[in-house]
Amino acid sequence: MLRRRDMYGLELADALVARGLSASEGSLYPLLARMQQAGLVGSRREAEAGGRPRKYYELTDAGRAQLAAFTEVWGLIAPQVAELLEERS
Repeated sequence: MLRRRDMYGLELADALVARGLSASEGSLYPLLARMQQAGLVGSRREAEAGGRPRKYYELTDAGRAQLAAFTEVWGLIAPQVAELLEERS
């Protein structure tokens, strides 16, 4: 989702939940912090009118490269994973 646009933490969590994925604050924020330490995401604070500043996350160039590599690998293994899951049904 960060590939499309920068998002603040709660917005990102809500977007994940809307797609059927679990995204508790207790798991999302530590993951974002680790990704930031690894140089995959960056962040900035922006003031919101009448509210607290929000911390927006964005993919770095390294994060985009990592995502592209993962997407390529996933495209290669996804059919085999689907086949294995069908065999178990």
